[in-house]
Amino acid sequence: MKSRIILFVLILPLNILQSQVGFDSYYSRSDFSLTSPGAMGFGLYGYDNPAILTYVNNPNLLLTWTAPNNNWFKFDRWGLFAAIPNFGFGVISQKIDNSVINDYRISSAFGDKSFSVGISYGWSGGDTKFFHRSNLISTGILFRPSKLISLGLIGTTTTDFSDKEGVLDFAVRPLGNESIALFADYIFQKNVSLSKSPWSIGAALEPLPGVRITARYFDTKFLNVGFQFSLGNIGFTSQSHFDPDQKYLNNSYGIRFGAYDRNILTKLFPEENYLKMELTGPIKYQRFILFDKSNTLINILFQIDAAKNDRGVKGIVINASNIIANREMLWEVRSKLAEFKSLGKKVVIFIDKANIDLYHFASVADKIVMDEIGLLTLEGYMMGRNFYKGTLEKLGIGYDEWRFFKYKSAMESFSREKMSDADREQRQKLVDANYELAKKEICTDRNLSSEKFDELVDNQVIFASNEALKKGLVDTLARWDAVEDLLKKYENEETNLVGMNSLERIKLPSDNYWGEKPRIAVVYALGACAMDEGITARKLIKDIEEVVKDAQVKAIVLRVDSPGGDAMASDYIAEALKKVKGKKPVIISQGYVAASGGYWLSMYGDTIVAAPNTITGSIGVIGGWFYNKELKEKLGVTTDLVQRGKHADIGYGILIPLINMSLPDRNLNDEERAQVEKLIKGWYESFVERVAIGRNKNSTDIQEIAQGRVWSGTDGLSIGLVDSLGGLETAINIAKDKAQLKDSEFEIVQYPKMPLIDLSSLMPSPFSKMTEENKSLEVLKFRMKNNGRPLLMAPLDEFIEEIIER
Repeated sequence: MKSRIILFVLILPLNILQSQVGFDSYYSRSDFSLTSPGAMGFGLYGYDNPAILTYVNNPNLLLTWTAPNNNWFKFDRWGLFAAIPNFGFGVISQKIDNSVINDYRISSAFGDKSFSVGISYGWSGGDTKFFHRSNLISTGILFRPSKLISLGLIGTTTTDFSDKEGVLDFAVRPLGNESIALFADYIFQKNVSLSKSPWSIGAALEPLPGVRITARYFDTKFLNVGFQFSLGNIGFTSQSHFDPDQKYLNNSYGIRFGAYDRNILTKLFPEENYLKMELTGPIKYQRFILFDKSNTLINILFQIDAAKNDRGVKGIVINASNIIANREMLWEVRSKLAEFKSLGKKVVIFIDKANIDLYHFASVADKIVMDEIGLLTLEGYMMGRNFYKGTLEKLGIGYDEWRFFKYKSAMESFSREKMSDADREQRQKLVDANYELAKKEICTDRNLSSEKFDELVDNQVIFASNEALKKGLVDTLARWDAVEDLLKKYENEETNLVGMNSLERIKLPSDNYWGEKPRIAVVYALGACAMDEGITARKLIKDIEEVVKDAQVKAIVLRVDSPGGDAMASDYIAEALKKVKGKKPVIISQGYVAASGGYWLSMYGDTIVAAPNTITGSIGVIGGWFYNKELKEKLGVTTDLVQRGKHADIGYGILIPLINMSLPDRNLNDEERAQVEKLIKGWYESFVERVAIGRNKNSTDIQEIAQGRVWSGTDGLSIGLVDSLGGLETAINIAKDKAQLKDSEFEIVQYPKMPLIDLSSLMPSPFSKMTEENKSLEVLKFRMKNNGRPLLMAPLDEFIEEIIER
């Protein structure tokens, strides 16, 4: 159906070419148009070429009129044009003696910024016989294959097809931006050779933002010279008309209201604004298309960057009450705020109840405002885990841990009563890394000594608001609703709080770039490595194939936040990315955890980026086997079977009540366990070899840092598991540089595509109200679901719980 529509709009203008004009012609509107429709801005908002409406991103209104004999108040000819994204309406009115005609058009467009089509319907009111008017249909095409070229084709016909007109509109931007455009247009008429067809040529210059000068010369030797000046949400136009002898005739004027436009005033007179950011609630990676106003990491980073480069923004004020985010995400946002501050701009952060992670985040601020009855805890860092060996024994469930590598401790929770020395070692190293990172950055930004920080953590821990103020941990006490008054006090002047939509980058029109921008695809691999859950590898690989085929996508960023899982799921994605090597840059951004199968996802990237507090590595394989010891007998359940095949009864057993999972009747025998050991060690060797290939190292080097050990991002950099420290934005910037893209000339597309609405919010999961005991049960269920499967799983039970809740 879509192809038929495109074919129709292509054929209609072509049929109109070489036709005779008999109504209000294209050039009769040249007193209102500074250039041809595609050369500058949005033309007459669809009245001329309806396809241009694909570039309109905010409501706009233009009033224009011609002043005969410089009589400003004589409105014998005027036009009013209005537009919203993809829709436009316009009317041109003129009076000759006592006859008046009003020509109306309503227009619409669809497509993208490389190729769009539009259609208009026109009708007239007034003395239609005197002006020879009838209803009309106009179709338009706008083709912009690059930022340098714009080609428009317009066809107009009356509804009875008695009068027709065809127009070709061509423009070039030699510098690839709005600073200069050269244009030409032609009207095609029946039985008139191309050399005798009406035409015009001209140029449009924008030497300063919003200051535009135009000149347009017609084959009739008439000349128009125009000037446009923007003040932001309002703009003014003046155009002088000269006859073939270049004698002045009259002027046309215009006033535009509505959408924000480029203007020089923001540079000459920057406003004193603070961007207000509400970061309460969870920070997610993606949000649903409808009814979801959640904060996302990429949007938060975008807002801060837009404010950083906005001359009207002198600071950011953040409500961090009840912010829900892991410490790696908080570090990324903190680092972006530090970059914002480096330009001399201010950051104010409000907290009420904060632990050490949130305080670490807030410490970047110039001013920390704390609620008058708030509470701050500097508890330090710890990592712990629950052990269920005793629980399983009481239940009558046996567990056999298949562990063959020193640090691969993912199954210790079921096989031991406390941490192994190796697990304690690696966890202590992660805790130390988190502590040192927070200590270093808090002390630097709050001007504390290292000794003072240790004393606050070890000797006091809990701080009421007054005590936090007394110790210099916060700067003032107030409620969030009083922050605006505090800003006025800090700045000693009136200060405005503005939202994201007030940022210049958000408000600016899209006419500065022709065509679709090159893209960087951010692909999220989140949760357990599984085929149909977690990262949903079966679906995710299709997304990767799509971005690989998309010629507009110049680089791929894979954001990994996964503790691993099924090797097959990890390998599906890793191999798909490996095939992209040499075709497009592939940059890996590791989130809070990218370990074991999560590292498998990462290993073929051209560059791996991790935050200092990312948990990475865990190159190893592990498995385990739950089986019946006494549970079946305690429940009074018996089983019986027939079989053919020596090992056919592996996995057969009772169905456990509540968790609805099967519990095998027996453990593996020596022969079977030897086979499992051979399989796991084989997978491990393969894992090591693949990492060595991906990291351009030899297997011996990888063996020394493998054995299932987890590392912090900082340590991962020093041992060669990652290439650079940073967050998602760092990865995007590396992708941009490798793809040789300019800062403002690319856009981000995100995969997987999100559904319209969150169905789970309409039908809440029973897991959403789980108690801690229920979570433990679900962890057990997760483990039993993967009973007997060798897993690429990091030894981090807390992440398993997160996976279950996703």
